Amino acid sequence: MKFTDGYWLMRDGVHASYAAEVADVHVSDDRFTLYAAVRHVTDRGHTLNSPLLTVECWSPAEGVIGIRCTHHAGAAERGPDFTVHGEPGHVAKVTQDGALLHLTTGDLSLRVDTSAAWRLDFTAGGQVLTSAEARGTGFVLTDDGAHHSLAQLSLGVGELVYGLGERFTPFVKNGQSVDIWQADGGTASEQAYKNVPFHLTNRGYGVFVNHPGRVGYEIGSEAVGRVQFSVEDQSLEYFVIHGPTPKEILNRYTALTGRPALPPAWSFGLWLSTSFTTSYDEETVSRFVRGMADRDIPLGVFHFDCFWMREYQWCDFVWDPDVFPDPEGMLRRLKEEHDLRVSVWINPYIAQKSPLFAEAGRLGYLVRKANGDVWQWDLWQAGMALVDFTNPDARQWYADKLRVLAAQGVDCFKTDFGERVPTDVVWHDGSDPERMHNYYTQLYNQTVFDVLTEVRGAGEAVLFARSATAGGQQFPVHWGGDCESHFGAMAESLRGGLSLGLSGFAFWSHDIGGFEGTPTPEVFKRWVQFGLLSSHSRLHGSKSYRVPWDYDEEAVAVTRDFTRLKHRLMPYLFRAAQQAAENGTPMMRAMMLEFPDDPACHTLDRQYMLGGDLLVAPVFSADGTVEYYVPAGTWTHVLSGEKIQGPGWRRERYGFDSLPLLARPGSVVPFGASDDSAVYDWADGVTLRVHAPVDGVTTVTGIPSPDGSADAVFRTRREGDVLTVEAERAPGAWRVLLLGSQARLDSGSPASAASTGLGTLLSIPSGTTGISVRLAAGC
Repeated sequence: MKFTDGYWLMRDGVHASYAAEVADVHVSDDRFTLYAAVRHVTDRGHTLNSPLLTVECWSPAEGVIGIRCTHHAGAAERGPDFTVHGEPGHVAKVTQDGALLHLTTGDLSLRVDTSAAWRLDFTAGGQVLTSAEARGTGFVLTDDGAHHSLAQLSLGVGELVYGLGERFTPFVKNGQSVDIWQADGGTASEQAYKNVPFHLTNRGYGVFVNHPGRVGYEIGSEAVGRVQFSVEDQSLEYFVIHGPTPKEILNRYTALTGRPALPPAWSFGLWLSTSFTTSYDEETVSRFVRGMADRDIPLGVFHFDCFWMREYQWCDFVWDPDVFPDPEGMLRRLKEEHDLRVSVWINPYIAQKSPLFAEAGRLGYLVRKANGDVWQWDLWQAGMALVDFTNPDARQWYADKLRVLAAQGVDCFKTDFGERVPTDVVWHDGSDPERMHNYYTQLYNQTVFDVLTEVRGAGEAVLFARSATAGGQQFPVHWGGDCESHFGAMAESLRGGLSLGLSGFAFWSHDIGGFEGTPTPEVFKRWVQFGLLSSHSRLHGSKSYRVPWDYDEEAVAVTRDFTRLKHRLMPYLFRAAQQAAENGTPMMRAMMLEFPDDPACHTLDRQYMLGGDLLVAPVFSADGTVEYYVPAGTWTHVLSGEKIQGPGWRRERYGFDSLPLLARPGSVVPFGASDDSAVYDWADGVTLRVHAPVDGVTTVTGIPSPDGSADAVFRTRREGDVLTVEAERAPGAWRVLLLGSQARLDSGSPASAASTGLGTLLSIPSGTTGISVRLAAGC
């Protein structure tokens, strides 16, 4: 929200007060509180008839400093609030040297000179990361009676801002005004389904605003050298989070707000949907599933969208008996005959025609107005109301409906909607409606996720969620929402996914082919490649189906080949998923996340790293032309074996059987032996693809197992022209493919070598714990 009229003036009806100097300070061992006057005080009279801000400074975890600025402290605490996980046993250090105060945690310090004009300096490594300077701490009163607390943090020259949730506007947020406010706005607008009040920059820090309601950001868009954030409240709390690398920032941020859960291995396979308003019944479903099998396209999950229930009754959680007369039998057949998991669509609303409307209303489980009436409208479902998830009994009631579906054979839920939450209502627990607007989705998704954890077991829960806020990363997976079916929408979807990944969310998907409209065969085939090189992959549309044979026979081949490629990549992908759950690094990574020291990577939004070692550049053109950037080193095209030297830009043209998919210099990428399913023994028969090994470097490759048992571990090391690979806990035979390299085995080696079009393939029998080969000159 903008308050100023240029540099000197305030807007009409706006009255601002900013911290001007420290009037007093209270210091303890691990924190301090500053009392800030909003004017320069030269005599006692200046202390009268003037506000005094209370600014608390502390550290909840190493490398994190919290600031809470309060004007009037008497406001009732109504909630809801984000859950912030402090680090147990963490104690920051406070030092005082005359007028200088320092709060230090790890390498991050807050420096305040209490004798000078107001200024908060956040420093690390002897450098100022950012500062709250003049106009950096304060509040604004407006003539309509509103009270806004605000903060401004300085931006350095060349400093770029990222994150703030899944945003489809330009990837770099500088120059944008952003409202953190949930909206059902599609992917072609400035609105967002997933609003997260967290941003990071390319200067080694991030900032989390701990407020679940509307947060207004001006990112170099009001004061051009500052990021401003404001809330309509008496207090504003934020955390400055040090890295210095973007990965370390995300690690600390997700430690505060919650780590992503690890989705089950089966969820990484291909999902196929009925689509939305298309006509479908059990015969349609069976035809689609058989069609995939007949065309040799492995399918992992079948999704039933909204019309599995009767129209006008969403949600009643009952299968439409005219369309699906035997749901239990149908689900059993899908599982027994095709080994499929089943997903169904739900939302948190109850339409008036649903039999559950009267039941929930009678029990007090629906959100109400101040006069006691149930809140209703006709947008989406006729006369629909919202389940009041602040009521524990309502959450249990809703969960019980899902337990019935799980007992029928449903494995997971697409948790749609949750954005258009009214503010003219009264919540069961007395929550502030403005704060609940964004937070509602957290209660909704957590309720569903908890049910799946309960009935399916730990590690088996997965959602397909559209809305989210800070902390929502704990309940994956999230998908990009309603996009159109053209190359521009495909690119905007990727921007949103990369932005979400820099907001703490690790697992993300999108509607392959687009949602609204029908894609051309060219768009469909390119989107299939992109979709199957994403964390999660789902074919879904609105008014048209997304079965590949509806487009052309080449679409069938592309879908088959890239589904099978993803299955072979599962040992690599699932290890990346484990890392995401351990430290918050997303599976689909903006280039700046992996290459923060390469300025050319800081603005890239049409390519990404899938895990740490694979560069993916989707093709956004009908003729196959693609432009992409290659960082320094010798990269290897995964599909062709071509060596590509970076750094530099490339402009190439690809057929529909390929795209830029490059392996990082020095990487060892494990390929599984099976491509029929996402779930199998990934270590048995694994092929280690070795790309341009670096002399003197040991690369450790862990191969997880789907059941969580001990990993197989391989250590690859080059010394001069000798490459050694050691194996630990390998369950069977394994192989090594030296991409673009010729090699000779030592005499007496149990392995065998063969030359292939991609390089030298070494086959190692079961029980072998290591091999050594000599690389040919120039390799």
